[in-house]
Amino acid sequence: MNDPRTAGQPGAARAADGGPTVVRVPRPERAHADRIAAVRQARLTAAPTHLPSEHEQASFELGLVVALVLGAPDASRGLDLLVNARRIQPEGAEVFGALLYATGKEEGAEFWWRFAAGSGSGTAAYCLHLHHLMLGETDDADYWRAWSDQLSSAERPPGPRALRMNRPLLPEDVRRDILSRVHRGLAPQLPPALVAVIDRLPLQGDDAEEVPSPWGLTSGTTSMCSWDLGWGLDDEEDPLE
Repeated sequence: MNDPRTAGQPGAARAADGGPTVVRVPRPERAHADRIAAVRQARLTAAPTHLPSEHEQASFELGLVVALVLGAPDASRGLDLLVNARRIQPEGAEVFGALLYATGKEEGAEFWWRFAAGSGSGTAAYCLHLHHLMLGETDDADYWRAWSDQLSSAERPPGPRALRMNRPLLPEDVRRDILSRVHRGLAPQLPPALVAVIDRLPLQGDDAEEVPSPWGLTSGTTSMCSWDLGWGLDDEEDPLE
């Protein structure tokens, strides 16, 4: 993957001629060196965790964050904004990255989390911190933790007006199962029906880094992907019945 500190210039919008959208990862402002140093010192002096290694602890925590992102009340709205808005929204990129991670597509998740973090998502930056810590890449982990802390302490502009969504991003049985798996120390996992949908998404990028694009994926698709049923239900049907 590319160095997150030298990523492409900001911007992601649909082509005027209707062609494929080109996504360039925004380059976040360099986190202050003293903030990175403080994060590194805190990591080295932290109290022991409940898991045997830093790698396992980071993996557990990342799975939990992914489960919380996918189960958040505004996750459905974020994904719809990612797919349907004229410019790609960081909240949707954060959610799409979580979906990719739960499908085993970690490189794709990292790409979209880098986009979201570069656009101001502290949650995505924290996901990157845990992802790199899980891989033993402590310098990158410390960088993204410092960037996440910097975003959380910055004054945020007023967000867009809340939209009323008719359904959650995932069925209730799927959300319960993901949380249950994470608490048992297992990786998040999506239903086969939704994995198949994501596997069919178009790819973008070059041969060195091809990642799934979200075009065509909507919250309507994901909310009808249950463990036991396919994704062809009517809106009025309950996937748990």
